[in-house]
Amino acid sequence: MKPLVDTQELARRFNEDEAVWRRFEQKRSQRHSASSIPEEILDEIDWREAEQECRQTRCVVSCFLTADF
Repeated sequence: MKPLVDTQELARRFNEDEAVWRRFEQKRSQRHSASSIPEEILDEIDWREAEQECRQTRCVVSCFLTADF
């Protein structure tokens, strides 16, 4: 029987979250604040880019078998 929470999965998620956070901080520190765009929006853009760069994309593939009756 498998435990409700897989410890390897928790460790993977934690490491992934840490990588996203570090990349976000790096992007934020490199940002030049001479923009008229509000800081919150720039943070959101940086966060999404960091997630896109650091998170694994998991695809769910489903196969549908068709049968002619």
